[in-house]
Amino acid sequence: MSKGKLPKSLRKYIRLQKAHIRREVFTLAKQQELIDELYRKVLPMRRTQQSEQIVPPLKQAITISK
Repeated sequence: MSKGKLPKSLRKYIRLQKAHIRREVFTLAKQQELIDELYRKVLPMRRTQQSEQIVPPLKQAITISK
């Protein structure tokens, strides 16, 4: 799963949550499942924030021929 470039605060949050999961859950399959769920929960929030920042495309210039 591609994580992409995330802000420092979000990387820190993910790192701490992953450490918490690894301390509490002992089976590797369950750890991976919970970590994947964490990324699915965090990344859609990130995408919605980015989509709000997208600038609408510029209007195309209309050429007038005489």
